[in-house]
Order: sequence, then C-alpha cells, then structure tokens
Amino acid sequence: MEGEALLYMASDVPPDFSRAVDLILGVAGRVMLAGIGKSGHVARKIAATLASTGTPAHFVHPAEASHGDLGMIRPKDLCILISNSGETTELGDLIAHCKRFSIPIIGISRKPESTLMKAATLRLTLPDLPEACAIGMAPTTSTILTMGLGDALAVALMEKRRFMPEHFRTYHPGGKLGARLSTVSQLMHERAIVPVVGEETPMADAIVEMSARGFGVVGVADDEGRLVGVISDGDLRRNINHLMSLTAGQVCTRSPITAPPDLFAAEALSLMNTCEIGALFVVDDEGRPLGILHLQDCLRAGVS
Repeated sequence: MEGEALLYMASDVPPDFSRAVDLILGVAGRVMLAGIGKSGHVARKIAATLASTGTPAHFVHPAEASHGDLGMIRPKDLCILISNSGETTELGDLIAHCKRFSIPIIGISRKPESTLMKAATLRLTLPDLPEACAIGMAPTTSTILTMGLGDALAVALMEKRRFMPEHFRTYHPGGKLGARLSTVSQLMHERAIVPVVGEETPMADAIVEMSARGFGVVGVADDEGRLVGVISDGDLRRNINHLMSLTAGQVCTRSPITAPPDLFAAEALSLMNTCEIGALFVVDDEGRPLGILHLQDCLRAGVS
C-alpha cells in the first residue's frame, strides 16, 4: 500500500512543489521544520537531509517552541510545518509566530482545507490515501509519503544548487563515506618530501633519494621540472647487472601513471590496484609533481 501510494504521488506531484523549491532556494536564513509525533520524527529526518545537502535546516519541537524556542525562528527564516490532519494544536503558536513576523510557511498535510494549510504560504498536499496498518489509523502511508516528499525537495534543491560530491564531503567528513569522498590532494604528501631526481642523476644518488623518502619509488623530472618517468623496485631489478653505470633517465619507466589533485582517493586507489603500483605521483596540468600518494595513505584514511 505504501509503495502504491508513493507511485501515485510521483505521478501527481503537489502543484506547489516547484514554487516550494524556489522559495527555499531564495531564503536568506534557515529552513525550520516542525511536527508532532511521527510527523516530528519525519521532520527531523527531512531537516537532517536538507542540512547535509547544502540547505541550512533545523528541527524545532512545537511544544518547546511555545516555551522559548520560538526565538530560534528569525524573520529571514522559512518554516516547513508537517501535520497529517493539519489540525495539530501544538503547531498553533508556531503558525502565529510566523504570521506575526511574515515568515513564509510551507505546509505539508493530507487536508487542504485544514487550519495549517489555510495559513500556509505554499501547500504541499499529500494524497488522501488509507494508512497501511490493519486498523487504518497508525501513521504509515502518510509518513512514507511525507518522507518521500522531503527527499524530493532535497534532491531538487541539490540539482538547483549544482551540489557536487566534493560539497557532499564537506558535510560528511566522518566514516567510510567521508574517506571515499576524500580527494588525492587531501591525502597526498606535499611536494617538499616527494622523491624526485633529474634525468642525468647517477643511479647511486637516485637510490639514496629513493631510500630516504620511504615510498619505494623515485620520480624522474626533465629540465623543466615535468615528471617524465618513475623508478620502482622492479626497474632496479631489471637493470641490476649494470645499474650503477646508468643514469636515472636510462633506468626509469617512461610515461608514468599519475593523478590530478582533484581525483577522488577511491579512484586513485582503484588506479593503483589496477596498475599494480604502490604509489602514485600527483601532478599539475603541466605534469610537474605536486605530491605523492601511497597505497598505505588510502588504507589508513579508510578508503577501500
């Protein structure tokens, strides 16, 4: 029943939906959400989703609002008030406060002629469909519809704001999600400790540089500072018979695998795994080394 209700609403989105998106986009303050009971739980979730996707939002409890928390709601804010019946008594003071200070209200309710919807600036009317519980009274279908409507608002706002993965990471720095959204530039070792030698550097000196930095590789740069090759343990073994008579430019593997600084760390890890390399040089648009990212740096950061 809930699934059918969502499909029904998807095919018949509330008429004020687009206007509600534009109204939220234009608000100078925060989007304040309120509801009681199950509507309150849904309001909290919608507030959290909006806040994490670029729309400053906050939940205020209607009962607490009547005892001082109305001060949280300022004239530049916007309120989204949720009530399935539209007659929730506890929303009365919030509605009066919004009217007093000309704060726009977006009402979400199943009853278009209810007190809430009559007071609202814009109305997101839910389909009048039966609850999915056995007695037809427990909030089930109505809460799913409200949740779906809140997600639709959040996604539409993300598209309007051109909200990108790098923005998403700003609000999700913790855990595996934050790690996967890290960029190479955030995890790499900076240029000052990147092992790089010139093409004419004797291999004895190149090996010293390679060992001192501890990355298991050394980059080889041309006279302009551009990375033209990389020397790894494999290159040393392949040239072991006459290694000390060669230069870095003669031993290195040319056209090395590199990464731009804005590449996601998860993509960099995949690249290292695919190419079977343990370290990745990070270069600018002209091929000059900016840093180096080691496989262990990704694993320590939780990228997998």
